[in-house]
Amino acid sequence: MRQLLSVIFSAWMIVYLFSCTENDKKGLLAKSDDAISDQINDLEKVGANPINRDSLITVWRKLDRNLIVKNDTIQSSTVKYQLARLYSMKGNDSARVLIEDALELIDPIDGGFKNKALIYNGMGNVLSMSARMKEASYYYNKAAAIVLADSTVDLSFIAKTSMLLSAAQSNLLSFQYDLAETMNRAALPMADSLPQGHINRQRVLVQMIQTLNKRQKPADSMAFYLQKLEVLHAQNPDKYNISFLYDSKIQYFEKHKQLDSLLHYQLLKIKSDGYLYNEEATSSEINNLFIDYCNIAAIYTAQKHATLASQFLEKAKLLKEKHTGLIFADSDLVYQQSLASLYNLQGKKNEAIAVLTQTAELQKGIYQTENTQAVAEMNALHQLQTKDRSIHKLNEGIKINKLQLQQNRLWLAVSVLGIILLGVTILFLFYSFRQRRFLQEKEKILLQQQLLRTQMEPHFIFNTLAAVQSFVRLDKKEIAIKYLNRFSRLLRSSLELSRENLVPLDEEIETLENYLSLQQMRYEDAFRYTILQSIEHDLGAIMVPPMLIQPYVENAILHGIDLEDGLGDISIHFEIEQDILQVKIADSGKTETSNFDPAHRSLSGTISHERIQLLGKKASVSITEIPEGGGTLVILRIPVE
Repeated sequence: MRQLLSVIFSAWMIVYLFSCTENDKKGLLAKSDDAISDQINDLEKVGANPINRDSLITVWRKLDRNLIVKNDTIQSSTVKYQLARLYSMKGNDSARVLIEDALELIDPIDGGFKNKALIYNGMGNVLSMSARMKEASYYYNKAAAIVLADSTVDLSFIAKTSMLLSAAQSNLLSFQYDLAETMNRAALPMADSLPQGHINRQRVLVQMIQTLNKRQKPADSMAFYLQKLEVLHAQNPDKYNISFLYDSKIQYFEKHKQLDSLLHYQLLKIKSDGYLYNEEATSSEINNLFIDYCNIAAIYTAQKHATLASQFLEKAKLLKEKHTGLIFADSDLVYQQSLASLYNLQGKKNEAIAVLTQTAELQKGIYQTENTQAVAEMNALHQLQTKDRSIHKLNEGIKINKLQLQQNRLWLAVSVLGIILLGVTILFLFYSFRQRRFLQEKEKILLQQQLLRTQMEPHFIFNTLAAVQSFVRLDKKEIAIKYLNRFSRLLRSSLELSRENLVPLDEEIETLENYLSLQQMRYEDAFRYTILQSIEHDLGAIMVPPMLIQPYVENAILHGIDLEDGLGDISIHFEIEQDILQVKIADSGKTETSNFDPAHRSLSGTISHERIQLLGKKASVSITEIPEGGGTLVILRIPVE
């Protein structure tokens, strides 16, 4: 009956929309939009639980199909985010698809900061569950940045603290300890406003202690937060997992090197973790208990109690055998280290060496796995950042185009008749003169543009700004300032030289050295370079075409050396033979064959080759392979004045 009434109402709405006036239609649609907004706001306030979750999904899915919602970016992104959140609670893979759809909708628009923060945080949660921590950290930090930048954003204290703490935890795992502490400290006053027993009241204190410990701060700096954590657990004994308090005390007494207190709380922690293990033996609970056994064994070993240490390592071994394949590699590494220490205490040197050898192999495997994953995540992160910049540039371009279109409409309407009449007259009287001049100007402009693109390609500027951003984010202010200084000098000299047909050789060499220094800083000293010049000639009196050598040097850096091992060499030698400047550019070569196609010629290389041909018969360029040691030798012969 309800479905029938819904169909009748929809049909009546369609008939009414076609029959009413335009103003009536707008008013009716506005009322419908307000009703949808009220419904979404009411649904957002409903807490999800296993009982009402499926019914909430049904209502949200119906809203997702609503045409009014689809035509409103904010509403559509909100609906998709709420659906993603509900599906994530069920462990449904649709959560990621929905959160990505919400992100695609909300990311390009201006404003909507509440929705952006929620969706960024939700995207971080989805990626975190897939163990893609660097990408997750990227979105967690974007959400936290909104919270920190705009205190008036319409988010609850629960949502704000969750976003800040998620970002802090991801930064802690990424070794960004300063940023992690900043996020935690921002969450501290908000956490005090949360209801008693809320998990974030405990979480912020635990993460603060962990961050101070990672930053190698004195133990006394942790005491204040440890005291607050003790009070919190005393006031709410049934609300929080006591293991977190024990773990915080373990970190505190480990700083003080108080083995007795350390052992006391480690034994208390193992009881708590053992209870959780018996309740639900998840991989997390298994590894927690396994680590507890190893840590207690390490403490007994430090106290010279070999028998007790051996007993707990045996328990760890039995737990590992019982849950084959569920012990993490990092946990197994702790076990191997504790076992080696015990063997050393027992005087079993050979066994200790054998275990340490096995530990080294395990560490190597962990490092290789983490390195592979990090490379993959960094590539994905680079793509995300590139996408964000593209969206930003696209939005700016749209705004500029709209403004230009508005300005041009008036001029177009007023000037079109006069332009046509004036154009016909000028075309009739000065056709051949204007044609020749147009061709000359066109050739001049093309050459200037090609030269500028050769001197400073857009992707080089992009990489320079990305490098500066990285230095600033890593708090390397001095390097960033030095980098910007060299970049500005290079940019200024490049633009100045591009206006001249001939420039002094010493200025050309200075520009080239600035470029090499900038590239050396960008690739973190991945190569060395030397510039040899004749001291018998006045380089300021020798005039050469500007920026003719730089493209070949750039090619040597990008395709002639290994930028990963830091052993690359670039050598540039200037010699004067009568009225010919001979420039030899040699690189040390690559140890492995790259994907670079020798037949491929870049735009800068093509332009440089054409410029050399225009210099006359005396000018030439030759490229040869260096037989001894590998590498490539480029020899330029340039007529000079």
